Amino acid sequence: MLEAGTKAPSFELPDQNGEMHKLEDYLGKRVILYFYPKAMTSGCTKQACGYGEHYPSFIEKGAVVLGVSRDLPASLKKFEEKYNLPFTLLSDPDKSVHMLYDVWKEKKNYGKVSMGVVRTTYLISEDGVILRANDKVKAAEDPEKMLEQL
Repeated sequence: MLEAGTKAPSFELPDQNGEMHKLEDYLGKRVILYFYPKAMTSGCTKQACGYGEHYPSFIEKGAVVLGVSRDLPASLKKFEEKYNLPFTLLSDPDKSVHMLYDVWKEKKNYGKVSMGVVRTTYLISEDGVILRANDKVKAAEDPEKMLEQL
């Protein structure tokens, strides 16, 4: 996980509509950048729907929400439409941005070791510096916690 106080790594990824987004596009706004394992799964759906429910409050506080997963844009589009998600979902199938943000790690599940996404949320300042880095994220609680941190 990257530490608070460091410059957020630059990236460019396609969204659920195939449009490209760069971190620099959001200079002047606070960015909630959250990494999740897979669209349409239980925890990821709770987290995304929580961000959707609170989205007007994030906008009111001058923040944008960007969700990042390894899903392809077409899968993200289905996720957006099924749950009426009002924010941008970014596709990182080759894990390049996951690696930049240090969220692709070794995980243990029932004694089995594998590589995977550690659910992580970053709060990035208007000038591109990481203000908060949370890697002990509980999917259902994350949106409200991030709203409090704004």
